[in-house]
Parts: sequence; C-alpha cells; structure tokens
Amino acid sequence: MPKPRLATTLKNQLSERFGLAVGGAILAGATALAGVTGTALAAGAAEHAARTDHVASHEIQHEKQPLSYGLDISNYEPLYDWNASPAQFGIVKATEGTEFRDASFARNWREIGAKGIVRGAYHYGHPGNDPIAEADHFLSVVNAQPAKAGDLLVLDLETSDGQSVEQVNAWAKAWLSHVKAATGVTPMFYSGWNFADTYGKGLSGYPLWVAHYGRDKGMVTPPADWKSWTIHQYTDSPIDQNVSALSPDQLRDLGRRTA
Repeated sequence: MPKPRLATTLKNQLSERFGLAVGGAILAGATALAGVTGTALAAGAAEHAARTDHVASHEIQHEKQPLSYGLDISNYEPLYDWNASPAQFGIVKATEGTEFRDASFARNWREIGAKGIVRGAYHYGHPGNDPIAEADHFLSVVNAQPAKAGDLLVLDLETSDGQSVEQVNAWAKAWLSHVKAATGVTPMFYSGWNFADTYGKGLSGYPLWVAHYGRDKGMVTPPADWKSWTIHQYTDSPIDQNVSALSPDQLRDLGRRTA
C-alpha cells in the first residue's frame, strides 16, 4: 500500500507532532498487517505443502516395495488358464444379489488354490436388497468350497439401486460387519473411485480395492476416508488387471486365519 505523505511546512509544532504520530501509527499498522499477512501466507504454504505431501505419499506408495500383480475374473472369462497366468493373486466372482451364483466360481477357486497364489472371492452387491440376506448368500456359496488360510473376502459395490447415499452407506456397513462377524475376516471393499468417494464414508476400517482407469499402476490416491489403498484396478483390457501395494504374504494376512 502507498506510504502516507507528511507535510513539508512546519507551521505549527503541535501539528507536526500530531502528523508524525499519525504517520507512525499508520506505519506501525502496516508493519503489523504485513506480519499477519506473512504469517497467514506461511501457514497457507505449510498447509499446501502438507496436502501435497499427503497426495504424493499415496501416489508413490508403490515405490516403497514392488507391486504385486493380480487379476479378477468372473463368468465372462469362464475358461481362464490360471496355470499359465503371471498373477500373484486372483479374486473371482462368487455371487450377486440374493440368488445368482457365478457358474465359473468353483472352477476358478479350485485352480487358483492348486496354483498356490493368493485367492479371494467377491460378491456383487445390490443395495435394493436386504444386506444380511445377500451376505448369507455369499457365505453359503464360498463356504461350500474348500478354504485355505489367507483366502480373501470382498464386497463389490458399484450401484446404488436408486437408494440414497445414506442408505447405500448403511447397506455396505451392514453387509461388511455381518461377514466379519460370521468369519472373523475383515472383508475388502471394492468400487470405482468416484463411487467409493461418494458412498464410502466411514468404511476406512475395511481394506480398499479401488478401480481407477485414469491412473497408471499404483498411481492413485485413496477416496473418502481411506488413508491408503490395498489394491488398484488400473485397467479392464483385455481383462481386469490389478496391482497391490502389499506383498502376497501381506495380502494373505488380510484373509482367513485358518482353513
């Protein structure tokens, strides 16, 4: 701001002193304001740096250790050759809604088990149905197959079925907590980035598997309340491909404790 102009003639000593006092006060105020502004700018810069570091910490999460490579498969790829696959983990569709059973689930489950890589089963949820009925349907199909320690359980939630954000969020919490109580396993939550950011508030206690095709492998920031991601689905071409920030052994630690 422009500095105040002082009088050049000294008609009156009193007026001079008054003018100097006023000028001093204005200059002092300007100095104080500059100090406050500088402090605010410094605080803003620190906050921006913290946010940048927060984003960067997730975007370079994959640099901490090599990424694990994995696939997710459903009845759309009924004859996938797991024996020839380079995947270190495979997660396959088991159920959807309250009645659908994936026809390729048993085969995929058996072949992934024979290969010895990390395996998991997922349920495609419909919030228009009862969450407990859907969870029990999923568990009945998965539990009918032989289990191994380290098997992962997953809720795939991609549709609202016309329900509100609050209803979908409550539905997800009910499904996830029911499966956890029944199995002792903390299920993983899968969704697209935008859907998870909208409907996933309060679900950060469940490991995140996020689909984000606009990012390179592992270069994704977590949505909603999550502080980190566990699996990043980075493409669906020619099949769904994923990377995990965890090693295969660390992934197994998220699964069943015993067979």
